[in-house]
Amino acid sequence: MRVGEIVCSLAAFAVLTGAAVAQSRWPAGDEIGMANALGPSTWQRCATHLADARAKSYELSYLRSNTMPQSPFAVPLRENHKATVGVPGTRHAFNTDETVSGDPGQQGTQMDALGHFAVLPQAWDGKGELPSGSATYYGGYTQEQVKPTPDSPLRKLGIDKVPPIVTTAVLLDAKTHVGGGKAMEPGALVTAEHIEAMLKAQGLAGRGLMAGDVLYVYTGWGDNWKDPDTEKFYYTRGPGLSYDGAKYIEQKGVVLVALDNPFTDPVAEGFLQGKAPPPAGTPDGLPFAIHHHNLTQAGIYNIQNANLGELARDKVWLSCTMILPLRSQGSAGSPVRPVAIGAAGQQ
Repeated sequence: MRVGEIVCSLAAFAVLTGAAVAQSRWPAGDEIGMANALGPSTWQRCATHLADARAKSYELSYLRSNTMPQSPFAVPLRENHKATVGVPGTRHAFNTDETVSGDPGQQGTQMDALGHFAVLPQAWDGKGELPSGSATYYGGYTQEQVKPTPDSPLRKLGIDKVPPIVTTAVLLDAKTHVGGGKAMEPGALVTAEHIEAMLKAQGLAGRGLMAGDVLYVYTGWGDNWKDPDTEKFYYTRGPGLSYDGAKYIEQKGVVLVALDNPFTDPVAEGFLQGKAPPPAGTPDGLPFAIHHHNLTQAGIYNIQNANLGELARDKVWLSCTMILPLRSQGSAGSPVRPVAIGAAGQQ
């Protein structure tokens, strides 16, 4: 199904929304949201994990390839590996690659910029031209301020504005504590209550989530990531964060949330085709409510397709994480290589 068809299907059950764009908690002109909490205090929290002689480094991204699972909302990524060439009159030989097509910032393990999502004053019925001129972004920025023409880069809130994310990370094992040891089902929710229960079960209730933390949630859905993607299953559905869970992590000051799922939002079977509604309690007209809340309201970044299995198997509940998106000017997202450094049992 093409993206346009998906959007039109979703519009069938979208209705008018009264959602207002929240004003930033940071000074006027802010473009980095919860990343304002990063700095010496989060770097110092990292030091304990970096200095632990038992610590290991963990790759939290998947290898990128032409055959990996690919998002239906973006152009498939296609890269060519070119033939070895040389320089006449020299002994040099060298190799290069080229991107033939694709939306690199929305494929593979990738990170959303705050400017990736906006909100309209009312639901669009899918007929005629999208009234994008009335869209509002994080911090109250207008479409004219963020993306004044269809082909312009993001003038505000682009991925190039994101500072290096170096901070403590909390990993919650929802596969064990919510799924009962099995991967969470499509459309299943990681709620605020679940988050608090997992913190307690993993011995982290006293610490909790701290301002400036990154939150990693292992649902087990990432176990379905296969390359080559012959089954075409991974990107059709998945569990996700609940709306009250998104508001909970906003209250805690979490900078970024990453799940081992394709959408961050919960996607039940049939949802992308308009055959299943969003979860109960989702605001009207906002079926991708987690993207909406995190990016336009709270200033929390999303990473999709985080590779969290090894970190969960080793029970590294606390770590130092480092996340560096590409500084692509005005881009709405970026390929990203998050890493974690930590030891099992550290609390």
